[in-house]
Amino acid sequence: MERVRIIGAGRAGTSMARALRSVGLDVEGPLTHGTDLSRATEGVDALIIATPDDVIASVASACAPRDTCVVMHLSGSLGLEVLAPHPRRAALHPLIPLPTAELGAARLTSGVTFAIAGDPIATSLADALGGTTVSVADEDRARYHAAACVAANHVVALLGQVERIAASAGLPVSAFLDLARAAVDDVAELGPHNALTGPAARGDWATLERHLDAIDPAERASYRAGVGLALELSASGAIEATLEDPVDDVPEVRAPALHSLVG
Repeated sequence: MERVRIIGAGRAGTSMARALRSVGLDVEGPLTHGTDLSRATEGVDALIIATPDDVIASVASACAPRDTCVVMHLSGSLGLEVLAPHPRRAALHPLIPLPTAELGAARLTSGVTFAIAGDPIATSLADALGGTTVSVADEDRARYHAAACVAANHVVALLGQVERIAASAGLPVSAFLDLARAAVDDVAELGPHNALTGPAARGDWATLERHLDAIDPAERASYRAGVGLALELSASGAIEATLEDPVDDVPEVRAPALHSLVG
C-alpha cells in the first residue's frame, strides 16, 4: 500500500486526500502554506503537489529529491519539467470538477478519467481510486487542458448566459437543465456532428435573427459566437440521416449575409 503526502489544502488537495483515505491509502496532509517542505519527501512513496500551477515549480524545488519518492502534480496543463530536480516524477489530473472537498472526493472515486504521465505510481493511484487513465505527453498537455476547460468551464459560462436570457423571459435556469443534459447525452451516444440540432443546424436564419432581435444587446456577441460554432460543426461533416422513411419536399433555405449572424 502506497503512503502518500499531499501539499496544498485547496479544493484539489483536500478532495484528493479524502478520496485516497476512503480507498484505504495512508495519507498525510494536506500540508498548508508555511510548512517546512525540505523533508516532505521523507517516508512516503508519493508526494502530491496540489497547489496552483504557478507555484508548483517553487514548491517542488523546496523539497529534497529522493530516489524512494515520486513527486507528482495534479495540473492539467503542465508537464513534468516543473518537478525538476526530482528523479521520479508523475502527473495525475482528474477530468472532473472538484467544487468542494466532499463532492470532489466522491467524484474522484466514481470511476472518472485521469490524465497521467511519468512514473507508473500515477496509474496505481488512479487504479486505487477506481478510475480509468489516458496518457498525455508533455507536449500535448496544454491542448489537452484547453479541451478540458472548454468541456467544463466554458459550458458553465454558457449556462450562465442561459440563466440571464431565461430570466429576461421570467424563467429559471433549472427549466433548461434537462435540455442541456440530454444534449450532452446525445454527444456521448451519437458524436457532436449527429447530436447537433436547432436553427443553426437546419439553416433557419429567420429564427436566429428573431433571437438576436429579442435578447439583450449585451448577450448578442456571445450568441453570435455560439451560432458560428454551430455553423462550423454543421458544415464540417454531413449529419447522418436516422429517419426510417425519406423526407420529400424539403424547402430550400437561403442564408442571409453570414456576418449578420456571427458578427
